[in-house]
Amino acid sequence: MARQRSFLRGSAADWGSWFPIHFTDKIKAQTFGSAQKDGTRRLMVDIAARCYDAEKRRSAAGRKSNDRERMNREYHKWYSPRLGREMELLVFGHAGVPVVVFPTSGGRFFEFEDRGMVNALAGRIEGGNVQLYCVDAVDMESWYNRRVPPRWRIARHVQYEDYVMSEVLPLVRRKNGDGHLVSLGCSFGGYHATNIALRHPDWFTGLLTMSGAFDLTNFLDGYYDQDCYFNLPTHYLPGLSDGWYFEHYRRNTYVLATGWDDQCLGQNQNLDRIMSQKGIPHKLYVWDSWNSHDWPTWQRMVQEYL
Repeated sequence: MARQRSFLRGSAADWGSWFPIHFTDKIKAQTFGSAQKDGTRRLMVDIAARCYDAEKRRSAAGRKSNDRERMNREYHKWYSPRLGREMELLVFGHAGVPVVVFPTSGGRFFEFEDRGMVNALAGRIEGGNVQLYCVDAVDMESWYNRRVPPRWRIARHVQYEDYVMSEVLPLVRRKNGDGHLVSLGCSFGGYHATNIALRHPDWFTGLLTMSGAFDLTNFLDGYYDQDCYFNLPTHYLPGLSDGWYFEHYRRNTYVLATGWDDQCLGQNQNLDRIMSQKGIPHKLYVWDSWNSHDWPTWQRMVQEYL
């Protein structure tokens, strides 16, 4: 998806483009023999010099813009047979550890870019350290869809995970041969990131959540079945005993970040307690920052932990 670029037309910064560089060089360097009383030539020289300086500034700005544009940005869209609809995603970067990014409640695949998170990681992305795969979500068709019974909501979520595992991850592997894979999400996206990482530790070797929510039973209106149980980390982890999972958990990296004033602090502390009881290596970071459940804090967190 090509991003439109807006700019001021007819501004002083554009005047320099009316004069070729070699022409303005000549005018600026030209010395007039005698000063004229009407000051016309002096005015011409002054205008030409201003245009020349504006052109230099514009060229320098263009070089900086080109530096930013070196970041690889790809837009992908295809029809998902598992979801029965078209799905979109954005890729940022050309190499590095691949990171699957899940949006917040009702967010879209472009949210991470629009909220300044991609810019916060620009140096690492351009340097080939990380590559982001910002996926879309169907939360309004699943967890938040009050127009359908709870069984339909959890079934739609199961379809969504199947889409990520069977359609998105093959794209990631075709484009990126790194042996690691991180799931990342803020707030409601933290649920998706955590659930998929813990359910598939052979695929996802890392997890970073910021202000994540992990227990979504209040979205099910009292309904509960096997799919609910196996898609709520704070429910299935306490009863998990399969050594295969713990063998992978011990190899992986799990980071939970939250804040003392975060509305999801309690859920993070609860997951921290469960993971500790199960012997799952992880880190819980609680920030002493104001308004920790918001993008400015998440920008700093992602720079710190990713």
